[in-house]
Amino acid sequence: MGALQGKVAFVTGATSGIGRATAVALAREGCRVAIAGRRRKRLEDVAAELGSEAFVRRLDVRDMDDAARAVGDVRGHFGSIDLLVNNAGLARGLRAVESGDAEEWREMVETNVMGLLWVTRATIPLMRAQGWGHIINIGSVAGHEAYPGGSVYAATKHGVRAITSALRQELLGTGIRVTSVDPGLVETEFSLVRFSGDADRAKSVYRGLHPLAGEDVAECIVFAATRPLHVNVDEIIVKPTDQASSTMVHRS
Repeated sequence: MGALQGKVAFVTGATSGIGRATAVALAREGCRVAIAGRRRKRLEDVAAELGSEAFVRRLDVRDMDDAARAVGDVRGHFGSIDLLVNNAGLARGLRAVESGDAEEWREMVETNVMGLLWVTRATIPLMRAQGWGHIINIGSVAGHEAYPGGSVYAATKHGVRAITSALRQELLGTGIRVTSVDPGLVETEFSLVRFSGDADRAKSVYRGLHPLAGEDVAECIVFAATRPLHVNVDEIIVKPTDQASSTMVHRS
């Protein structure tokens, strides 16, 4: 029996990319998986892939009250939450600060930082009560280094890194593990969202190199989650071989 057999995993932002791949990977490890995201039809498609035990909850993590209700709904359905994967997040635009769009900034901060906080805050008491749990936050290499045009996105991911570090200290002695998985270039809908549906511009981000896939990041998440209970993987930074930093890539 695997380390995650029968455990309950709650994955936010599970409609595509890393979130979807993570939900699938955790189900294969024997987890009972709850998935949340803004697109109901996409969630139902993922649930069909996961099987009959999957629990679907439409959620915009920016809504503090609904985030708390969603956590309660997952607990009501499965009885617990053992593993929380805070994957919901996005980038909007690639503008310098002087020409930045206020609504894009607000959406990134409210989703990437506040949304993560709302879901995490609601989940911690459940994990405290059972004396076990694992919170895995999906950060980014942008949480380690900023780049031109990415100031606010990088700020949100620096925030995720800080929150993760603080949680690790705050939850010491509770049996709750805390991990950050920080990917570089992953070919998902990330760039399509960042560039407002401009498919050509989105594809150009990955042109000439071999980026990560959502499944590569999901493997890192599964690795961290399946360590013995006395082992906490604090942080995983994972990049394509063709990427050395946020701005340095090799293109053939």
